[in-house]
Amino acid sequence: MQVRRISGQEHFEANLISAIAFHERIEDMEKAREKALACKDEDWGAFSEDGKLMARIINNHFISHFDGNLIKNGGIGAVSTLPEYRVSGAIRAIFQELLPQVYKDGEIISTLYPFNHEFYGKVGYETISWQNDYEFEPEILQKYRFDGDAILWRSGDPVSEYTDLYNRFASGYNLTVQRTDESMLKSHIEGDCYKDRKFCYLLKKDGKAVAYLIFQDIKEDPQAILSVQDLAWEGREGFLAIFGFLARFSADYGKIRIFMPSNIDLISLIRSKKLYNMKKTGCMAYMARVINVQKLLSYMYKPDDAPFVIKVTDEIIPENDHAFKVAGESVEITDEQPDLCVSVRALAQLAIGSVSLSEAMYREDVSIHGNEDVLKRIFVRKPLLIEEHF
Repeated sequence: MQVRRISGQEHFEANLISAIAFHERIEDMEKAREKALACKDEDWGAFSEDGKLMARIINNHFISHFDGNLIKNGGIGAVSTLPEYRVSGAIRAIFQELLPQVYKDGEIISTLYPFNHEFYGKVGYETISWQNDYEFEPEILQKYRFDGDAILWRSGDPVSEYTDLYNRFASGYNLTVQRTDESMLKSHIEGDCYKDRKFCYLLKKDGKAVAYLIFQDIKEDPQAILSVQDLAWEGREGFLAIFGFLARFSADYGKIRIFMPSNIDLISLIRSKKLYNMKKTGCMAYMARVINVQKLLSYMYKPDDAPFVIKVTDEIIPENDHAFKVAGESVEITDEQPDLCVSVRALAQLAIGSVSLSEAMYREDVSIHGNEDVLKRIFVRKPLLIEEHF
């Protein structure tokens, strides 16, 4: 088996593999071929001994927030294998080549949406629980009011106010992706309210944008569902504006579906007599892997006066498989005895802030050998948010 970056006509062959795997229908083969030939994605393939493309992975490129820093974040997508080559180890073989290479390319973390958590765990990814999903009847919001301006986006309108608001909002959360006007338009806003039943509203108070809401109208009997796809707000005023605006839809929808970062619990915050009718569900649909342990540890929030030694085990990226002495922004490989021993999987949860050390200590791949008070001050839960899909 050979693993390498693919190019040219091979992009089209790779897209056909993904079309089979994801149950897609290709109506126009020539148009699909032209699109593939123009592709500039970082596309990886595994080839059989006779040169046939067996499987592919796309590595997308993002800039994400992490503890007040902007870091390179790879986003794994289009993971797919032809049926005749499944269970051949083709995808694992691609990861074995891809992960050390993206380390050299400067990535700090890699993330993905898993089809199988255990499968990706074998190459170092770990579940990141970052949001809760809520479903409730609009009447739960009857005490909320929004008396500002709600402006519906129309095709051709500028998107800069959405982008600026989102980027300010995103800076307070780990794993949020920095957006441009182009990515905001193409990946989040673009769509027609009449054809696609997609609505984008900018909420303003006294001429200032305080929140935005992008939602899909889902037809269902006896009443439709309002499903929030993307949102951002500024401060308490913006947060309350969202729920005051949603309260207007009591006659239009039977249910509202909305997500919130895991550090914001709507059941604790919403004022209503009917909270028992609100459903809350945790989301486990995201995984992360540390690509560069040394740099991630240097970027982490931590007191300058709280040095510690951490031993990380990583079977794929040898530069990570060391003990590191951490003191402020200084992170150096050391022979000192570790205070904390973790797998690279456990480190993803701990460093990103999906779990605290007090929770992680129940994992079999986490052991504390000293300096526990310092470690518990450093490895705490943090605000997380992911609103990109790839």
